[in-house]
Parts: sequence; structure tokens; C-alpha cells
Amino acid sequence: MKYPIAKPYITAKDKKSVLAVLNTDNLSIGPKVREFEKKFAKKSGVKYACAVSSGTAGLHLVLLAAGLGAGDEVITTPFTFVASANAILYVGAKPVFVDIDPLTYNMDPLKIEKKITKKTKAILVVNIFGQPCEMDPIMRLAKKYRLQIIEDSCESIAATYKGKQAGTFGTAGVFAFYPNKQMTTGEGGMIITNNKKIYEICDSLRNQGRSENDQWLDHKYLGYNYRLDEMSCALGISQLAKLDFMIRKRREIAGWYNKILAPYHDLIQAPLTAAKNTHSWFVYVIKIKNKKINRDLLIKKLKNIGIGTKPYLPSIHLFDFYKKQFGYKSGDFPVSEETSAFSLALPIYLGLTEKDCKYIINKLLYQIYGRSIQK
Repeated sequence: MKYPIAKPYITAKDKKSVLAVLNTDNLSIGPKVREFEKKFAKKSGVKYACAVSSGTAGLHLVLLAAGLGAGDEVITTPFTFVASANAILYVGAKPVFVDIDPLTYNMDPLKIEKKITKKTKAILVVNIFGQPCEMDPIMRLAKKYRLQIIEDSCESIAATYKGKQAGTFGTAGVFAFYPNKQMTTGEGGMIITNNKKIYEICDSLRNQGRSENDQWLDHKYLGYNYRLDEMSCALGISQLAKLDFMIRKRREIAGWYNKILAPYHDLIQAPLTAAKNTHSWFVYVIKIKNKKINRDLLIKKLKNIGIGTKPYLPSIHLFDFYKKQFGYKSGDFPVSEETSAFSLALPIYLGLTEKDCKYIINKLLYQIYGRSIQK
């Protein structure tokens, strides 16, 4: 493909950092893990950070550490990567979905309260695509009903709501570093929290439930192998050092797309950044306004001419597993479903130029309307 949908920004310094670890005897449970955690916590403005093997692993551990389990309900969104809801099922709790805002695609705070029951114990907030949810009303509901807030910020590192970083509002936040994210460790994730107990439990659980006494075979909890290796952490340290630069470049690319698409707002809904937010642009997702357009066919046509796009995102409640287990059906969450049917992510990665963005949009418009519109 001439334009993949995403690719990591890996420099010579990144490679040198990883190679330096490979030239030591510490490939796991070494000093780079703690260094990465310390620097990430400082960057996030929190007391504790716990490196894990993926964002999914991080969500699983946080839900366990927060005491969520069988019989509990956790309110969340159907419009997200499936891991958000799956992690709730991992601990035996039930995900309770709330429909989304049609402009930001985040969970609609006005629809949360009616889903709260005596079984509700937490709200799993998903900060979608690179920007936080509307947190003030969610925090008020959490306080009113004594609910925990857990933030899935896997897609929204360094994004802010009213100047406060995503992932820092509740019990804990979780980030992910898959290669298509704003920064990468290959695979990997990070839990952040100001709660010492939550941190200590997650720190133990990721390493087979090992006891705090540092005895190699002394295990306090039923744990997991969710550790992050030294090479990944070395890459994470190097990537974190240039995170601000990488996000500035992503914002520049998103700005180009916004400017190019502005004359065609009646044809394509460009992504909206809420007034109280800053956006860190995990993906750049547009929505086709003409409901007669076959979005999936459009994706295939763009692929055939070298432009990578993907549907972002399917609605979780319409996956076979969720329909069979919970009886969900089409129409249950109409805003999420419509967004799933007509949205797609365009290429966004460091190296794209304004000329590239114009080319991509021109080809997109041509495939939709059969004629070039951009000059």
C-alpha cells in the first residue's frame, strides 16, 4: 500500500535503546521496567505506574484490584474495541452499555443514570480515538451513587479534559502501546493510579501474584503473567521522550484533514474535538453522511488504489457472543450502530504531508461521488 492506515515512528535512537538491553543479561524483570514506570508516572502526573503486557491486561488487573466480580454491573460503551467490555466479563461482572454522543463518539453522559441499578459498582469510561469523555457529569454520578471510575485511555494518551490528563480522573487509568498507537512498545500497556493499594495489587497480579516479600516462589494472589519485558520498556522510555513531538505532528496532520474536508461538511462528518478537550489523535475517523453509500465497498475500493482505511468501530453488542449471552439486537443502541455502519478511519502517521492528505481526500471523494472535487 502507498498509504497504510498506520505505522509506528521508530528512530535510530529507539533501536539503539532496545539493542542496549539485548547486550545485557537483563531481558525481563530488570531495571528498565521500573525506569519506564517512573517516567510514565511523572509524565502523567500520578504517584504510581505499572507496566503490563497489553492494555487489555491492564484493564483486567484494574477491575480485579478494584474488587469487581460476579454479580456486579459495570456501565460502559458499546462503541469501542472489544477488549473494554471483555475485561469486565473476565472478572465475572456484566457490562451494561450506554449509547454514544453522535459527534464525539464517546459515551453520552445524559444516558448513564437510567442504567444505574443496585448492582452497578463502576463506570468504565472509554476515551475514544484520542479524546476524553465529558467527565464532569460522569464524576457527579459516580459520587452520587458511590461508583468507581475506571478509565480505558488506551487510545488517548496525553489527551486532556479541562486541562486534566485522560486516565487521571478515577480509581485508575489504562494505556496501550500497540504499534498503531501514538507511542509504541510493540505490545504493552500501562496502569496509572494515585491509589497505593490498587498499584500494589496490580504490581503483584501481573507477576503471578507474587508476594511483596520478594521471595521468588511466594505467591499471595491468583496472578497472571502480564509482565512487560525489558526490551519493550527500553523502547517505551525512548518513545516517551519524544511523545510530545509525535502528538504535535499527529495534530498537524489532523489539522490538514480538517481544513481539506471543511468545504465538504455536507458530505462527510469530520471528527469533532470537544471544546473542553485536547485531542491526541490515535485515529482520524470520518463518517459518510450519504446513507446510500456502502462503506465496506468504499474501503475495498480505497484499498485497491493504495489507501488503507478501516471500519472504526463495530458495535460490541452486535457481536455474536454478546447477542447470544445478553440478547442484544439491532436498534438497542442506534447512535453507536449508525456510527459503526458509516464511519472509517483514514491514514494517520508521522511522515504524511499536507499533499498526501489532499491526495487521500481527493481519492475518497472520487470513490464516493465518481468525480474529483479537490483542486
